[in-house]
Amino acid sequence: MDTIGQDMAVLSLNPPGVQPYRPAAAIRLAREFNSALSAIVRERPARFAGLGTVAPQDPKAAAEEVERIMGPLGLNGIMIYSHTNGHYLDEPQFAPLLDATEAHRAPIYLHPRVPSMLAAYAEYGMSGAIWGYQAEAGLHAMRLILSGTLDRNPGLTIVLGHLGEGIPYWLRRIDNRHAFARQVAGAATPMPRLDLTPSEYFRRNFVITTSGIDDPDVLGLALRAVGDDNIMFAIDTPYEDPAEAVTFLQSSPLTGTQRASMSHRTAERVFALQ
Repeated sequence: MDTIGQDMAVLSLNPPGVQPYRPAAAIRLAREFNSALSAIVRERPARFAGLGTVAPQDPKAAAEEVERIMGPLGLNGIMIYSHTNGHYLDEPQFAPLLDATEAHRAPIYLHPRVPSMLAAYAEYGMSGAIWGYQAEAGLHAMRLILSGTLDRNPGLTIVLGHLGEGIPYWLRRIDNRHAFARQVAGAATPMPRLDLTPSEYFRRNFVITTSGIDDPDVLGLALRAVGDDNIMFAIDTPYEDPAEAVTFLQSSPLTGTQRASMSHRTAERVFALQ
């Protein structure tokens, strides 16, 4: 970090976290990990922050762990590794978890994992970061937007990596096609009535990071789509080269305000960093 000029790192558990395990084991592992992460952060608070992990398999226990993460453990949010055994956070059973994250102002970093609908992605290496990861995380985010979840929990903050998992570049079409689908939807394809357009939820409730996409052209489109106050610099260590990521931030054609927002101000706000 000193060598490349990185002041702070936000640490988290590697995907898929504890979500593949049986509930009792997942709850125990999550508590052990969160306690260990808290100890690391407390030892070097000027260099490290942390995102705790929870076991959505048991939404009530997960809600209780959010309280511990954001309270006595002093961490900065939670990371959820997309689906849990094929289930998504918009489903009713996860309401206690979402209520707790909203009540404790815990941002949710929605991290990709291998898609729940694996068969079509299984060949050609597509289940991973080539395509499946972003398709999975983008699907999860769209379910949260279109389900009405963000009307029930308007104070949620959700972080997406990889400059938004493709969603910022589809916002105009998503709004257009959602309006059309609302007009023609029948009983066979029920659609919840939303208070806002999909793009309004995205700009209100989502923050995106640069992790893994060191492309100035894509960054420029993201800036126009969501604004610099909704974009955070991220490295995606150990999967990406930290030095390349920092060079990208330093060399991208940004204004001073944009660079400050992306490099630290947005993260300070979202993760309540000192």
